[in-house]
Amino acid sequence: MISRVLPVPRNWSELTPTWMSVALGRSVTHARVADVVDGTNSRAVVELEYAGPAGPARVFVKREGRLLNRVALTALGAREAEADLVRQGPVLPLEHPAFHAAATDRRRLAAVVVMEDVTLRGGRPNSALAPLTVEQVAAGLGELARLHAMFWDAPLPAFVRPWRLGPAWAPVARAGFVHALQKLRRAGHPLDIGAGEIERGFRGWARIAATGPQTLLHGDPHPGNTYTVGDTVGFYDWQLVRSGSWVHDVGYFLASSLTVADRREHERALLAGYLDALGRRPADAWPLYRRTPVFGLGAWLQTWAAGTFQPRDVCLATIERFAAAHRDARWD
Repeated sequence: MISRVLPVPRNWSELTPTWMSVALGRSVTHARVADVVDGTNSRAVVELEYAGPAGPARVFVKREGRLLNRVALTALGAREAEADLVRQGPVLPLEHPAFHAAATDRRRLAAVVVMEDVTLRGGRPNSALAPLTVEQVAAGLGELARLHAMFWDAPLPAFVRPWRLGPAWAPVARAGFVHALQKLRRAGHPLDIGAGEIERGFRGWARIAATGPQTLLHGDPHPGNTYTVGDTVGFYDWQLVRSGSWVHDVGYFLASSLTVADRREHERALLAGYLDALGRRPADAWPLYRRTPVFGLGAWLQTWAAGTFQPRDVCLATIERFAAAHRDARWD
């Protein structure tokens, strides 16, 4: 838990040596913002120099993105979730970037998180455009098992919300799916799954994920939110941290990270390996796992429809994997 009082910057120019000194708890003499990228949030690397005891040469900083993105994250209850996790949350028992500081400004729908740049210890960011190997996915599932086991049916901080998509979401979600499917057809990537089927499965999965033993979830463990360091796969971007069923993270990570062929060949063994690491054997593990892809498919179709959260090629690659997993599950 980090308790330093830190103002939320209005723009990148406010990440001054004084601001970084407060964030890191040491005297920073120089701070240079580099590599700014705008997506769901805005993020940058900040290069640092110190007076006295040295700190990290670089840190990674995330702050709020465009207004539309902030509104969307607000609707999901996710705008401040990662910052709240840093400020109020428990120690996470899996590989993740070390957190240095966080702050929120609810009036401006704004938040900021300062964290470790994992490349300084050899971390390599993963991407949906380069599917993970079976060994990498097994390593990532082992990390998720440690997280889920520690918080299995345990009390969680108040800011950690359950998965919830009520009836009011139905027309909004369906309109997004219709738009996404039309957009896919125009782009030459038609999908043979209807908007109604996706909408029902999408909301239905949210209900299922809120039943049974509950634990702490990453919530959005696609490969673009992971990195590899040595033989370990770590997880960053905790914007959608949630409480829910273990199988949400497992199904989402598996389907989005592997090639379709690798998933089909290895998913049973990978699921069994995860359950061994978890130390539990739910009787309905396989049927539950097979119901997960429609949520990932729906989430990425909404991302594709919005057009501002993720690059085009990343959306298409991820949608293809989730759609194939959903089709496969139909025939079980």
